[in-house]
Amino acid sequence: MIGSVSGWRVSLAVVGILGVMGLVVPGHAQLGPPEPDAEVTAPLASPPAVQKVVPADKSVIQHSYAPLMKRVAPAVVNIYTTKMVQAGGNRIFDDPFFRQFFGDRFSEEPKEKRKQQNSLGSGVIVRADGVVVTNHHVISGADEIFVVLNDRREFKAEIIADDARLDLAVLKIESAGLPFLKLQDSDAIEVGDVAFAIGNPFGIGQTVTQGIVSAVGRASRSAAGDYEFFIQTDAAINPGNSGGALVGLDGRLLGINTSIFSPTGSYAGIGFAIPANMVERIVDASDKGGKVLRPWFGATGQEVTSDLADSLGLDRPGGVLVNAVYPGGPADKAGLQVGDVVTELEGRLVDDPATMVSLLATHSVGGKVKIKVMRDRKMMTLGVPLIAAPEIPKRDETVLPKGHLFAGAKVANMSPALADELQFDIMSKGVIALAIERGSSAHRAGLRPGDFIVSINNKPIKSVAELNASWTGYKGVMEVKIKRQDQFVTGTFRQ
Repeated sequence: MIGSVSGWRVSLAVVGILGVMGLVVPGHAQLGPPEPDAEVTAPLASPPAVQKVVPADKSVIQHSYAPLMKRVAPAVVNIYTTKMVQAGGNRIFDDPFFRQFFGDRFSEEPKEKRKQQNSLGSGVIVRADGVVVTNHHVISGADEIFVVLNDRREFKAEIIADDARLDLAVLKIESAGLPFLKLQDSDAIEVGDVAFAIGNPFGIGQTVTQGIVSAVGRASRSAAGDYEFFIQTDAAINPGNSGGALVGLDGRLLGINTSIFSPTGSYAGIGFAIPANMVERIVDASDKGGKVLRPWFGATGQEVTSDLADSLGLDRPGGVLVNAVYPGGPADKAGLQVGDVVTELEGRLVDDPATMVSLLATHSVGGKVKIKVMRDRKMMTLGVPLIAAPEIPKRDETVLPKGHLFAGAKVANMSPALADELQFDIMSKGVIALAIERGSSAHRAGLRPGDFIVSINNKPIKSVAELNASWTGYKGVMEVKIKRQDQFVTGTFRQ
């Protein structure tokens, strides 16, 4: 038996087998039994015998997340919304063949009816006094919102903050002493961390799935919001999980589950959650009137590709090559220049412009953030003040009146605040068309939302007031120049 053989003989036997297999042990030209008169000073020790025993009880082998789920699951709620939508009526009475026999006696039959549409999702209680966070797309357009707790109590909720760009909303229910989840610092989350997705998939009731964080700072092609800086997880997320909790092993909220990536529409192993630091932003905003003030960088740039990285002296692709700085903006005040490459923001790598915008969005207005910049192949650190985009000039939203060539168009003065809101180039200036009434003079003239009215009869139009004044009382032919995306279009009109 192997157990009765001395340790060095066992080792030599193993080595002998390795020799037969053609394996060489480094440091030994030849291995074999010791010479008869050789002194063995340190025989190899035998591995300790492993004692195999039957477990005394199930506590020895039981491994479960049940205690954690009992603590955190009550803070995850179901959300039901209702809204009235138009439904097509019975159009058979409009059929000419039908009317040959029955005439107009059924002409008062309504052509459209209203019906109630229901939808469902999930939410997370983040304060004991009934503050609930969910996705914007869960409650968007709802006439009524109901929150159902884990203990089946039901409350009508009101919206106290809502931001489509973050795809987050904050609700308030009238209750107190509720279980809630504390927020984790999502900047500390790492790939490989254990994560649990809790929500109400398919309306079947609360469900918990478990996985790991499979990526951070990931963009989602199916995300509803504009800020593409998500926690990616392989914990199963399905329809109805939207607005639910992604929780870590410490029971803190890592993020709000928001979307999945799937070629079929069903779960395919990739889900996305909005980081808790962004959740904290909108919760704070709900205490200040519900308006989310986003820090404005005041500069634009392009992603640094491999070719650009070589020419700029960077050791890897990544970062943002600055190509425009708004005069007097925060980047300008920090000393950023065209041609600089932003590589880090508060110690986090900046891979592209979307990453930089999303990293900035996790901070509140006030104070400064540090950015690492390469200029002339030298690295430096700059402090960028966290300020909101200014509305200068005032937008002065105006619907142009009847008699104007562009009557029926809602126009406004472009400002950094409006450019940020509409996601336009921050250097944009002038008068922009925000909306066009269908069938109006503006619509017939070919004006479209997003168009800039640049000039009339070669006179630059810099404000809504100038647009109104340029047309008032004028008769004759007018030449109008429009900027549509990156192209200029000129039209001739007769008033």
